Amino acid sequence: MTHQTVSHPGLPDDPYANVTAPTPSCPVEITLAALQGRWTTLVIREFLRGSRTFTDLRHALPMLSDKVLSDRLAHLTEAGVLERHRQPGRPPRVHYALTPRGHRLGPVLQALWDWGSPASG
Repeated sequence: MTHQTVSHPGLPDDPYANVTAPTPSCPVEITLAALQGRWTTLVIREFLRGSRTFTDLRHALPMLSDKVLSDRLAHLTEAGVLERHRQPGRPPRVHYALTPRGHRLGPVLQALWDWGSPASG
């Protein structure tokens, strides 16, 4: 039996690792909230390839509706995953790009892929 003061392998040595109920300030809950919603991981995948416009994303994900895409872009921007850059001109163009924090989701998505892969059995 492991002593109470010894952390379990794979768990962080952090007070949040011992909470008894989900809390909004828990790092895992924050990450899951950022990734919530259907299509979110695919939208992030596209940004891991570089900055994109709304039109770029529509072409890359043709089954994704404009409304859901708009919602995902707004959510990811609010969550600090994306930054929005408006370029002047007629019509003005808006480019989105991952923030440094957003780039750190790449390994998270890779870990989710690896865990869910049939080969990981």
